[in-house]
Amino acid sequence: MNLESPKVTLDKSAEDTFNFLSDVKNFEKLMPENISKFEVLDTDKFLFALKGMPEIVLKKREATPHSKIVLGAAGGKLDFTLTADINEVEATKSDVTLYFQGEFNAMMAMMIKGPINKFLETLSTNMPAAV
Repeated sequence: MNLESPKVTLDKSAEDTFNFLSDVKNFEKLMPENISKFEVLDTDKFLFALKGMPEIVLKKREATPHSKIVLGAAGGKLDFTLTADINEVEATKSDVTLYFQGEFNAMMAMMIKGPINKFLETLSTNMPAAV
């Protein structure tokens, strides 16, 4: 299953945006209002839970300076990645698109597609104010 967030334009350079997203504790600022738990576990790993959903641990798997950050599920039953693609528009502007990729059976994909789309949209919507 591959999902994509709306592209968001930030009034920050690609480097500033990359540095913000590279620091996992900043993801707390992007989370939806219905977050019930957020905990930094390590310099590159954090745990979060939304009300009514299981806890999810994300770990930074890859970082390409100023253009891409890949977070992946760390343990748990679901294996997926959350990728932030950062493109410099101008010296003080950058675009960010989030991508969710995971392998799920048809039943699971049907159940989680809506909530994950909403989650990606919320992360993108919260980004301009947080970064």
